[in-house]
Amino acid sequence: MVEHIIIGRVEHVTSGGAQLRLERASFDHLANVDDTSTAMSGTVGGQVKIKAGRLWLLGKLLETETCENGATLARIDFLGEADDTADGTLGNFRRGISRLPRNGDEVAAVTHADMVGLFGAGDRAHIEIGTIYPTSDVRASLYIDPLLGRHFALVGSTGSGKSTAMALILHRIIAEAPNGHIVVLDPHGEYGAAFPDTGKVFNVENLDLPYWLMNFEEHCEVFIASEGSERDLDKALLASCLLTARSRNSLAAAVPNLTVDSPVPYMLAELVGALQTQLGKLDNSGEVARYVRLKNRIEQVLRDSRYSFMFRRELSVDTMKQFLARILRLPGDGRPVSIIDLSGVPSDIVSVVVALLSRIVMDYAIWSRSERQRPILLVCEEAHHYVPSERKSHELASRKILERIAKEGRKYGVALALVTQRPSDLAEGALSQCGTILAMRLNNERDQACVRNAMPEGGRAFLDSIPALRRGECIVCGEGVAIPLQVRIDEVDVRMRPRSDDPVYSEAWRQTDDETGTLDRTIERWRSQSDRPGSDRPNGDAISSLLRRPLNAMSG
Repeated sequence: MVEHIIIGRVEHVTSGGAQLRLERASFDHLANVDDTSTAMSGTVGGQVKIKAGRLWLLGKLLETETCENGATLARIDFLGEADDTADGTLGNFRRGISRLPRNGDEVAAVTHADMVGLFGAGDRAHIEIGTIYPTSDVRASLYIDPLLGRHFALVGSTGSGKSTAMALILHRIIAEAPNGHIVVLDPHGEYGAAFPDTGKVFNVENLDLPYWLMNFEEHCEVFIASEGSERDLDKALLASCLLTARSRNSLAAAVPNLTVDSPVPYMLAELVGALQTQLGKLDNSGEVARYVRLKNRIEQVLRDSRYSFMFRRELSVDTMKQFLARILRLPGDGRPVSIIDLSGVPSDIVSVVVALLSRIVMDYAIWSRSERQRPILLVCEEAHHYVPSERKSHELASRKILERIAKEGRKYGVALALVTQRPSDLAEGALSQCGTILAMRLNNERDQACVRNAMPEGGRAFLDSIPALRRGECIVCGEGVAIPLQVRIDEVDVRMRPRSDDPVYSEAWRQTDDETGTLDRTIERWRSQSDRPGSDRPNGDAISSLLRRPLNAMSG
């Protein structure tokens, strides 16, 4: 039978917390207790329990103040309630409280045995990610199904350990569920090093992303640069030509309701051919500029080797099945993680690529819902770039689809993980759709305020700790944990970490090596826009001959 260490009584109660009076003798006694959990009960950040009938109410100390008589006044926020088990420990913890304590109710220290009872995962599917502060051996668990089923966000300033923490979470999930389907949007090319055995890396060298899988919005982002009323006219022109180009593929006959969004292959030559036909019907020569503008943009994309991972003749055929199988890991063949290295994608279309890949994940989930469900986890690194909060970004295709996944994805088995160093730059509501939040150190006050607004109940008691967290520590709250907690993330083997370490200047600047050779090789890669100089692929297409002719001459 566990002995409860009474350290004070309730003095004042509100709907969300209480003020306690901790007696000096009991308070001093805690300092000499070997159990770290118990010793922390009397200090800010520690936890206490209050006997309320047959229940124990759990609270977190937010601030303390010493009175003239030596007693300590402490303010707490309620975290939840637990049953008083037969052996006296806490069990069956639940968020929220069904009854409030009364003035004079006893306050006891939370012991190590209580911590084990509170944070044990039991039979639920879970992963362990670290140890719970302030203990050294009580494990912190995340429940897999609510973590993924309700989406989650991992936020933290640069250098706080976000990428390493995300890699750890993915490794632990794969260990429990090795036949998963995980797509990681990796803007900096970091994650490939973390999954040498369980991941497949796709970059501009091997992605082979068919351009015709783009919907109309994504086509507009690539091919239309005009604004205002001119943009609307250009979009109407592009829609007409795109529909014509798609309709000329033999597969279109099997599509009863062909639209500009239908994933039917088309040749870029057919798109320009439709453009020529439209031009020939013009009565007003003043409209030619619009056709020239669209043609010039298509020509720019086709002739730029940086775009060859997406726009080239070989990708105009129907490779939809093969592409989905590779990207969504269907089957996974022992490599359930698909890592999309976006570091080599031109900056002007990277958001389109993110939008396209994210939409493919969502559309596949929607149209396969009559089959045996194969849930997919989409991990979006640097999410503030693709779901930005700026008003002008409302038309951004990546923002629209990622917001849609955040709101509706769980209905179709699409889980979303948002990773960002600037949560305040995320679109309003995106963070609030995440049922679990893992908050690492955040230095910016706007970011802290954003996380505060998105925190589920019970987690706000931990917010003051966020600016002071050390590297590799985080606050976790929401659906994925039994109770809000502060965690020291486990160390990750160097072979399983993303390549995101800071350079060691003090060592690097002491050394000299083949810097001339490094410069030559770097320039070659830079000019060829390839990590493998000399491997530049041809960007040929039947359209190239058409593009060499002036558009006004074509109308004749």
